[in-house]
Amino acid sequence: MLDDFFLRALIGGIGVALLAGPLGCFVVWRRMAYLGDSLAHGALLGVALGLALGIDFTLGIIAVCVALVAMLLLLQRQRRLAGDTLLVILAHGALSLGLVAVSFVHGARLDLMAYLFGDILAVSHADLIWIYAGGVVILIVIAFIWRPLLAITVHEELARAEGARVTLVSIIFMLLIALSVALAMKVVGVLLIASLLVIPAAAARRLAHTPEQMAVLASVAGCLAVAGGLFGSLEWDTPSGPSIVVAALLVFLLSLAVAGPAALLRRYLIQARHKPIEMP
Repeated sequence: MLDDFFLRALIGGIGVALLAGPLGCFVVWRRMAYLGDSLAHGALLGVALGLALGIDFTLGIIAVCVALVAMLLLLQRQRRLAGDTLLVILAHGALSLGLVAVSFVHGARLDLMAYLFGDILAVSHADLIWIYAGGVVILIVIAFIWRPLLAITVHEELARAEGARVTLVSIIFMLLIALSVALAMKVVGVLLIASLLVIPAAAARRLAHTPEQMAVLASVAGCLAVAGGLFGSLEWDTPSGPSIVVAALLVFLLSLAVAGPAALLRRYLIQARHKPIEMP
């Protein structure tokens, strides 16, 4: 019989994995892995904001992540610094500001390890509401912008010529990542959020034949990683957040092992289907 706290952790982790799957696919396709990492680093500043204002930490994290996205979009208009340079500046600047800001909040008791590496076993009913309510919003929006976002990912200039609102769709996508980072922070922490976005999607890429298949498989891989990491953590008394990432890594390695033989089998079946029938 599983304890209530473990069931809440499992339900919360699965919720995060379900919304991270489709988003992670676009993060992999668009080579934006460091964006999620940068927003996650800035999330600690959101925790400090929540402490200072006495509001829910999730609201503070969402506010800071949205502000970082807006700042990044403004800074990208200049041509002197590359995008990855800007992301490094924002990521480590926001993380350092968060650590300094927390020290100025008098009477604040904060478990930094829990925020850096996650504390999924402390997920509350309120956290579950945040995760699933926010997850539903994210999945609805991603379904609504799926086709234009996919067109922009494949060929931005062609999508623009066909009338896609490239700037608006890109802003919405970055805001969705910001919201997902805020929701996932309790599960895997500041330092590991990008791995939950990227690793399951990378594993699914080896097995999927269409973008939609990859999104579904990425969510499945994320759910397997959450379940495997949590039960492994329970069995061997290891940290839950890192255990989930290790499980995701194992899923990725398994996908590498399966993808090769599966591709060979598929090629053989295609060749056999088109092979002319020899008359006796």
